[in-house]
Amino acid sequence: MADIGGLLRPLALLTLIILTDSIRPDDVYHGSRTIAGEDEDLGLPTAIGLRGPYFEPSASRNVTALVGKTAYLNCRVRNLGNKTVSWVRHRDIHLLTVGRYTYTSDQRFQSIHSPQTEDWMLQIRYPQRRDSGFYECQVSTTPPIGHSMYLSVVEPITIIIGEPDMYIYKGSTINLTCVVKHSPEPPPAIYWTHNSQEINYDSPRGGVSVITEKGDVTTSYLLIQRANTPDSGKYTCNPSNANLKTVVVHVLNGEHPAAIQYGGQLRLQYPVSVFLLSVVVTLIGS
Repeated sequence: MADIGGLLRPLALLTLIILTDSIRPDDVYHGSRTIAGEDEDLGLPTAIGLRGPYFEPSASRNVTALVGKTAYLNCRVRNLGNKTVSWVRHRDIHLLTVGRYTYTSDQRFQSIHSPQTEDWMLQIRYPQRRDSGFYECQVSTTPPIGHSMYLSVVEPITIIIGEPDMYIYKGSTINLTCVVKHSPEPPPAIYWTHNSQEINYDSPRGGVSVITEKGDVTTSYLLIQRANTPDSGKYTCNPSNANLKTVVVHVLNGEHPAAIQYGGQLRLQYPVSVFLLSVVVTLIGS
């Protein structure tokens, strides 16, 4: 029997090594567990069924927010158990929230959690550009575990090429280009006004059209054929999620100001699609 025991011990050790090696580090924890009301000290990793808290990165992503518009950073923690979730700002290692309680004097920060979910959100009201940076969601394990994400607070910029004044010869085409940058999403709509009145593209005047190309940078082109004196005035580009911008158009009847911008020159800066649209509108109106 002693010989059989001597043979079984190496076999048992080999089996234990194989089982231990097949468990991934993030599927186990070390420490103690409770069995039938008694604490059992474990010298070996605990099996997958008793896995501790872990993060779900797909639900905890970087966020881009607008200045002044409430931002939310989401942290999804699986198998939290009786552990606590905290939010820390990396910039100054400042503890913002613990559980659902706010620990900072800056009351713009608040932790939001619904017991029916595994999501812990950090709400930031009235965010400013200085709030940009890394934030970490921490779980009170021993040692603590954390997942960092980046908040980018941006302020969309609207420009009209050629502002603040544009000079156009009578009879030429007015080409106004409005560009919206640094917007977390393309503006749902861009409104053009002339002297504070929204432009009617179906007006009896005719020859007025607009084309908008949406993307990381959104561009809206306003084309007005056969410019005439009544077309002079203030033109405003008003994106629905960014600041508005205004340019003053001067339709000239043979004058030669020092800083004139010719309609033909502006048109060459436009993409082919806008040039073709301009040609089509001209042919229809002629």
